[in-house]
Amino acid sequence: MAKQKTKFGWFTIPEWEKEEKWLREQHKNGWKLIKATPPGFYKFEQCEPEDVIYQLDYNQEGMNHISEYIQMFRDCGWEYVTDMMGYAYFRKPANEMVENEGIFCDDESKIEMIERVYKGRMLPLVVVFCCCIMPQLFMQSHNISEMGYALFMVFVVLFILYLSLFVKFAYQYWKVKNKKAK
Repeated sequence: MAKQKTKFGWFTIPEWEKEEKWLREQHKNGWKLIKATPPGFYKFEQCEPEDVIYQLDYNQEGMNHISEYIQMFRDCGWEYVTDMMGYAYFRKPANEMVENEGIFCDDESKIEMIERVYKGRMLPLVVVFCCCIMPQLFMQSHNISEMGYALFMVFVVLFILYLSLFVKFAYQYWKVKNKKAK
């Protein structure tokens, strides 16, 4: 039986490229991904160290028609590994890649993926931010007692976390859009 291990990795919504690089490094170190489960547990199986490219796609519509979706990538040489929270994980040995090949053939398709992520993952967070966190932050700022201060600080931290997530995502989108414009 192959040796397995589970590692925890924390990647925010706009950090899928960082996650891809991390998975590639794991494979180079002799650990190939076999399963990913929320909130960030990655199950690996020991393998021969190899340079393997990992790519993620966020496509809820594709996941609704999983066999056709996976076959489309398989036809291009990509192996489907697993999925987690709307993202599908694919891999392909680096030596089988043609130049800068990826699951996104151009910047336009990458922008479309970012827009799908925005609609599927970021938009619900924007709603929570605007309907829950902002009003609570405002209300708690007017209730600064000893207990109220602790709750106010919780909402300040949530405000900062959400805002930083939105800024990171906007920057990622801007970067891809700018690259396309050049």
